[in-house]
Amino acid sequence: MVKCQVVMDALERIAPKRLAEDWDNPGLLVGALGQEVHKILVCLDVSDAVVEQAVACGADMIVAHHPLIFKGIRKLRTDLPLGRRLQQLLKHDIAVAAAHTNLDIAEGGVNDVLAQAIGLSKLSAFVIERQEADGSVISMGRVGSLPQPMTVQDFAAQVRDALPAEHVRLVDAGARPVRKVALCSGSGAEFIQRAAFLGADAYVTGDVKYHEAQQAVELGMHVIDAGHFGTEFPVVAVLRERLAEELAEAKGSVEVLADQSSQDFFQMI
Repeated sequence: MVKCQVVMDALERIAPKRLAEDWDNPGLLVGALGQEVHKILVCLDVSDAVVEQAVACGADMIVAHHPLIFKGIRKLRTDLPLGRRLQQLLKHDIAVAAAHTNLDIAEGGVNDVLAQAIGLSKLSAFVIERQEADGSVISMGRVGSLPQPMTVQDFAAQVRDALPAEHVRLVDAGARPVRKVALCSGSGAEFIQRAAFLGADAYVTGDVKYHEAQQAVELGMHVIDAGHFGTEFPVVAVLRERLAEELAEAKGSVEVLADQSSQDFFQMI
């Protein structure tokens, strides 16, 4: 057993809150820093299924990527999804914490995990948020290289096979081979122009709309939309491992599990 504060300290070392965007809501969202934690469930979303899984496995805490609470709560209706989940969490004394854009940006976080999964190396900053006092750069997304140039069709297949995605959507901008790749996990279509400006042959992200795809074609850059879920879920297993390693050095024992049941909401028919 460890205190919730110990878990939050470990999470801070992995994904410091100072890295988060101003509009974000990371940190401890449900529970108390002084409560005891014996078992943690790491997940992407705090869905009804994840809450049920936490209750069933006896978890005292959920660590999620997406914050359960984003904006101020004006009503706590237990007949609506958020209120229903909060009721169950409080009933079973389950704490909830989130590491969102801070985990996206952090070294070894969501974007680094995505880059490694799809075969990129020689990573560098993509969308520079700011520069730290020590000269290090805080960046959303990454730019990297493939070992060898490949066709966009082959690269799209490689991305699909590397991620928990039954399919990817390919925006084919022509015969341009793919070597330099920019990426932003989750929803990053707003950075299409930035990726093209940096000379990326292809851009990997999720949640791309029609006119954003059109913009990419006009800029002569391929886009692979691997979905919000597909580009972010791989971090769950990595975060579980890193959190377990951090907590192994704490006084007291805690079990850390990774959600294996969640799936993309979108299906191809």
